[in-house]
Amino acid sequence: METTPIQLVSYTFLCVLVVTVLLKLRSASGSRPNLPPGPWALPVVGHMHFLLGALPHQAMRSLSRRHGPVMLLRLGHVPTLVLSSAEAARQLMKVHDAAFANRPVYTTADVFTNGGQNISFARHDTKDRPEVLHPLVVELLSPRRVRSFRPVREEEAARLVRSVADAGALVDVGERVKVMMNDVIMRVSVGDRCQQRALYLKELDRAIDLMSGFNLTDLFPTSRLARVLGSRSLRATWEVHGRIQSIMDAMVHEHKMAMGSEEASAGHEREDILTTLLRFQRDGGMGGIALTNENVSGVLFDVFSAGSETTATTTIWAMSELIRNPRIMAIAQSEVRRVLQGKTKVAEADIDGRLHYLQMVIKETFRLHPPVPLLIPRLCTEQRKIMGFDVPPGTTVFANVWAIGRDEKSWTDAEEFKPERFESEMVDYGGTSKNVFCQGQKEVLVPHLPILR
Repeated sequence: METTPIQLVSYTFLCVLVVTVLLKLRSASGSRPNLPPGPWALPVVGHMHFLLGALPHQAMRSLSRRHGPVMLLRLGHVPTLVLSSAEAARQLMKVHDAAFANRPVYTTADVFTNGGQNISFARHDTKDRPEVLHPLVVELLSPRRVRSFRPVREEEAARLVRSVADAGALVDVGERVKVMMNDVIMRVSVGDRCQQRALYLKELDRAIDLMSGFNLTDLFPTSRLARVLGSRSLRATWEVHGRIQSIMDAMVHEHKMAMGSEEASAGHEREDILTTLLRFQRDGGMGGIALTNENVSGVLFDVFSAGSETTATTTIWAMSELIRNPRIMAIAQSEVRRVLQGKTKVAEADIDGRLHYLQMVIKETFRLHPPVPLLIPRLCTEQRKIMGFDVPPGTTVFANVWAIGRDEKSWTDAEEFKPERFESEMVDYGGTSKNVFCQGQKEVLVPHLPILR
């Protein structure tokens, strides 16, 4: 049977079509991004069902054990990268820090930070970016200035000890530590002249509770239904923000009225943080940095919100671990008694750099029980690779430091409380350490870390 010209043309066309399709498929396969692995997802909600019924950082660790230390989830409509190893976190915070420097815009946090005009949520595409405000925080909490507040810390610590000793009943130590830290922060930040201290701290607690939750618009940014359903939470957020801002405005007014006479008599050595901020604002900023009223409020919000709850939580975990481990408790007690032998009153100078074992206890507590298990999330703004996987722009990134602190590949007997591990694995929470785990904790506690010491 002879092939007709029409059949020949048809066969040729079919061959060309098949080759073209195969080349297209090969090209598409070659250019497809190498995304991190992840579990199966449901329509609309994505992977949110995996986080139900458990603490998010623990659920994410369980998932990462199956899918690896670099895992891609979809929470609602938001692509979310979860990092659960020290190397992955190092690449995030050190290697590609510029591409991940921004924070995702969360509805509640955006309200309380006046649109990201503080330190924690400042955006790198605006004049309020962190590298501009960071020198200001360094000045506010420089070693010299922190030392100048030593009498305040010693006085409040002594008051805490007296309140526990005089209680005569069971004492909630965590709550007492939180009250002490609130008093220290308040006095260091705004002095003793705040007339609405109790109300401010009450509203601050509400703000932190609201920020620790989520608004549906954070998970479904383009959904009108989510905006409607989340409107009630957003309305409560604006109400709390309004009350906080009203108290803050009163503090600023009182400080401005008192600044002239105090500066003439006391100088800048012992001035509180708000006075320093207002002085920088009045004098045109610091090194060309012009401070707005929103910057002043944002920095104070950072200082107030960063420390009291995290310090109380860390104290509770440290004491719990000491009670669970009598051997470690005995060593720590012996060191304290030896260093403070014969002293009826303790000052910071008596313990600076001398309680080495107790410092290791604190570091081990941070490792097993970080006060913020998932670091403040970051936003990918440029295409990058982490441990060989592509991370597309617009991806929210969490570093799970709770999982990193319990990673068997990085720590010997990772689930056990062993302060002695830091005799060889030295870590400096003051900022000189190259250990990514502690750099992450420092990121959470800044700008409050100097006061916590």
